[in-house]
Amino acid sequence: MRPLSAPSLNRRWGAAAAGVVLLAGLLPAQADAAPKPRSAAGAADKPSNGEALANYDSRDYLNPPAAKPAVTTKAAGVAAQRLTAAAKPGSPARKLRHKLGVQGIVDLDRATGTPRRVTKLDGFLTGPSRKRPEAIARAYVKANADVFGLSATAVDDLTLRKDYVDIEGTHHLSFIQSVDGVPVFGNGIKAHVAKDGRLVQVDGSPLAALPSAPGTATLTAEKARAAAVGNVFGDSNAKVVTRGAGATKTTTFSDNGSAKLVMFQTAAGPRLAWQTVAMDEGYIHVIDAQDGTILFRQSTVAKDSGLAWPNYPGAPSGGKQVTVDFGKWLPNNSPKLAGNVAHVYTDVNDDNVANPSEEVAPSGKRSFKYPFTDFTAQVGGACTAAFQCSWDPKVPYSWQKNRGQNATQLFTFLGTFHDHLNARPIGFTRAAGNFEAVDDDAVQGQALDGADTANGLPDRDHVNNANMNTPPDGTPPVMQMYLFPNPNPDPNLPPDPFIPSNSGDEAAIVYHEYTHGLSNRLVVDANGVSTLGTVQAGSMGEAWSDWYAMDYLASQGYEKDTAKDGELQIGKYVAGGGPFRSEALDCAVGSTAQNCTGTEGSGPGGYTYGDFGKIADGPEVHADGEIWAQTLWDLRKAIGSSKARSLVTRAMELSPANPSFLDERNSILQADLVVNGGQLQKTIWKVFAKRGMGFFAGAVDGDDAEVVEDFSMPPAANTPRGTVTGKVADTDTGAAVAGATVGFGGHTSGFGNDYLATTAADGTYTISGVLPGTYPKVFAKGAGFDSVVKTVSVGARTNTVDWALRRDWAAIAGGSSVVSATGPDYTEFGCGPKHLFDQSYGSGWGSDVTGPDGFNVVLKLPRAVDIAELTLDATATCGDAGSASTGKFRIETSADGAAWTVAATGQFTAANRGLANPVPLTAGKTGVQFLRYTMLSSQAQDLGVCTTPDAPYSGCKFMDSTELAIYGAPSA
Repeated sequence: MRPLSAPSLNRRWGAAAAGVVLLAGLLPAQADAAPKPRSAAGAADKPSNGEALANYDSRDYLNPPAAKPAVTTKAAGVAAQRLTAAAKPGSPARKLRHKLGVQGIVDLDRATGTPRRVTKLDGFLTGPSRKRPEAIARAYVKANADVFGLSATAVDDLTLRKDYVDIEGTHHLSFIQSVDGVPVFGNGIKAHVAKDGRLVQVDGSPLAALPSAPGTATLTAEKARAAAVGNVFGDSNAKVVTRGAGATKTTTFSDNGSAKLVMFQTAAGPRLAWQTVAMDEGYIHVIDAQDGTILFRQSTVAKDSGLAWPNYPGAPSGGKQVTVDFGKWLPNNSPKLAGNVAHVYTDVNDDNVANPSEEVAPSGKRSFKYPFTDFTAQVGGACTAAFQCSWDPKVPYSWQKNRGQNATQLFTFLGTFHDHLNARPIGFTRAAGNFEAVDDDAVQGQALDGADTANGLPDRDHVNNANMNTPPDGTPPVMQMYLFPNPNPDPNLPPDPFIPSNSGDEAAIVYHEYTHGLSNRLVVDANGVSTLGTVQAGSMGEAWSDWYAMDYLASQGYEKDTAKDGELQIGKYVAGGGPFRSEALDCAVGSTAQNCTGTEGSGPGGYTYGDFGKIADGPEVHADGEIWAQTLWDLRKAIGSSKARSLVTRAMELSPANPSFLDERNSILQADLVVNGGQLQKTIWKVFAKRGMGFFAGAVDGDDAEVVEDFSMPPAANTPRGTVTGKVADTDTGAAVAGATVGFGGHTSGFGNDYLATTAADGTYTISGVLPGTYPKVFAKGAGFDSVVKTVSVGARTNTVDWALRRDWAAIAGGSSVVSATGPDYTEFGCGPKHLFDQSYGSGWGSDVTGPDGFNVVLKLPRAVDIAELTLDATATCGDAGSASTGKFRIETSADGAAWTVAATGQFTAANRGLANPVPLTAGKTGVQFLRYTMLSSQAQDLGVCTTPDAPYSGCKFMDSTELAIYGAPSA
């Protein structure tokens, strides 16, 4: 992501070209033709003519993957010092980790050096107490001040933003750090105290060093909001409604959005910034208050009576309209569908305003009884009595026949699910942040969104989808429901796999979208901002939405759930009974049922953790979410619907920021301790272990898409231990590799009882005290060497494991250096030229598009090398979308940096994205000490889509490559 002067055009282009826009929150990966960035968390929750705009967090540069070199800035230096100190024998962090036992967790955030999470899975941090929960939390942080990085005074200065009590009696407290009244964004302290006063967990990654004053903003709130709108290429013209004073200068706008001053952690330390919420664009931004730099971007998308069905039109159960009492949702004699739980109108022109003609008035006195008009006979085709069509895509304005009916139906669904989530055992109450008008927070339901954007028909941006835009608590969420047409209006493309229908007519879809509101209000940071931005967290967001929807429908008997596998399919109505996800929700591991056939990449029979990133063509939140959804369905079968609802919801409240599947597994175990006294621990472990999320499963963090599964139960605390020893050698030369790291993924946080070692001068290492079992993500890595991962079985004895590492001669960590580079330098955003050689596929070199000469980077190798192989991943990076991937390129080599030989030229397409592509060298392969890599064009330029200055494609503004590697042997 770049400064405002060069905003990133990250909009979908593959799907739009096919006439289908697919948004995060609903549609499956297999329906989406648009390529995905390697670590994208999903598309934005708003329609777009172009590519999906990815979430972006500049702090990712401060919190790199383990394979990425350490950042040496001031802020990162503070974190590095704390991490180094924590790893020393006898450090407070080591002592605390040892005190918590085998299932204790002290997870330090690499960006801050303070705990992301402190807890234990088999107990509580403190004993029962009658003290106030706030006092219990503050006392624990003070008692472990060296671990949390906060002095007693700093703890006293924390502001308690929220203390809500869930329906099981647990207090969830959020404490904000601030500088002269300006709150810190994203970092702080969250604490969870059971009803008997036992401390369950502390999390939040507080900042250990804050400035004495916040600084001065040169940008106004309006300019900051304009920067945010411009960053997503929006067209909002919202005006200032109120202008605040005080430290935060909170300003509100006519779209119900806002802007306020915050402190944001950057590579140079905390900086003053504006946090903006643009409701009509569907994004939260953090904008540097001095220069307008984009620091953070996250999509937020995502009495009277009436006639409605409980499921969908034509469903075997709940498929006929019945009279529904609106008394608890609408005021008496309401002139429109606006009450405490929702305001529904038909936003057919998609201006996000409830125009008078778009409100739905009663059909009679105190009645919203609009009978459904069935278009099945008129449309034919895939329309049947079991899946009835609601409009004719060939007839403009035919959707008007069911306008009142659909709005009434959507209002009914919203009221029904509000009440379901509000009640026990879920307890999504006002205190928890639910959606009610009494808090100025009712859902704004937009039925038939954009239905009249193409002369009585929906344009291609307003079909085949639904979305939920969920800002932080206090700002009303927006739900948009679109029409589903069939056939595809483009005769050159195959028909869409949907019947002419309306997403607002299917309970499962509405409930799916509503649950995005639940998860985005419960999995939050200390400031209440959603933290579901990583690929694993985003996948769970989609899974929760499927699971809560189908759990309700199955419990009510509207969807069949017998002992047979493969029965539960979300989106069945709009798909005309066809597949919507790649597998059904109730596919057991090893199932051979018809709807449990899996995909080519995953294999059949119910998904496990090891299928992550393999269900679709790479990581994708809807596809990978199926793993989590099926696991939760197993949990439901094992402990019952009521207990599962309780534990899954309580686990969201206990979740750390941007959780991995394993983090959330741990949160469910914690929830059982709080709710049931730990009675279901063994059962829960069995469920997760069977799905590959056993005790030894490995994932670096919530953005790790290369997870490794394990099926083991936790070992007993008194289990005899083993020792792992061996030697690390160079693959090409056989020489010993000194200073390499050997560790066990998931057990390498830098504490005394972690499984981690550094090789000696002769390449040997020893790790003792290892619990016996199979560890699927044991790794070895060294400076300039590519990491190697193995599955290692450890017995209660001495176990020998040797390693062979291959040296990447281009790696900066191995001694290479960037001599020069042309074009803009985006190093401060984590995508400067050196990131092309950092051995991390999560970062790369981002530049601007240019003329025929391109932009180049010159690299000096640590010594002359005879190149045996060169690989290049030219995928987009720096928050840009796929079209910014490099298309045409040139590689030159040199012995002295003066005389150059063209070694290779080529052109990449979308098929090359996300791959370390071998590039054959036709010359200049021996005695090479310098390499010059030139990006000549972006893939968008090669496709010829950059015909206008405002073309909505990343590749018309930016040109990126992710990683270049060189393998071979030293020259003679």
